[in-house]
Amino acid sequence: MRHGKAGRKLNRTASHRKAMFANMAASLITHEQIVTTLPKAKEIRPIVEKLVTLGKRGDLHARRQAISQIRDVAVVAKLFDAIATRYATRNGGYLRIMKAGFRQGDNAALAVVEFVDRDTAAKGAADKARVAAEEEAAAA
Repeated sequence: MRHGKAGRKLNRTASHRKAMFANMAASLITHEQIVTTLPKAKEIRPIVEKLVTLGKRGDLHARRQAISQIRDVAVVAKLFDAIATRYATRNGGYLRIMKAGFRQGDNAALAVVEFVDRDTAAKGAADKARVAAEEEAAAA
């Protein structure tokens, strides 16, 4: 019996789920909007909202807890500096999940997960900067 066992398994092992949610949370914080399947979107919401609450707390222990969950210091820096200050007066409800139709290949339900008052310039900015740095390194 599964009494008290919350959360979806998503056909993955526990370690794969943990790594996948860490990567999704890092991508969501970096780009402030991601497209994923609806069940994954519903599972990532409480994880990221707790991370934003840690960011609002702002002390060293909260920063270390966030780093242990996300495993990317640069993303945690953005979380604590930009995102936590943006939602300083908001009591929860930092994310929005919108249904986005169905995927072409397997007809899976898709959803867009985004921060409520997101920075529209953040989407793709990190990727553009990385590509520009790679081209500059290749040219040199």
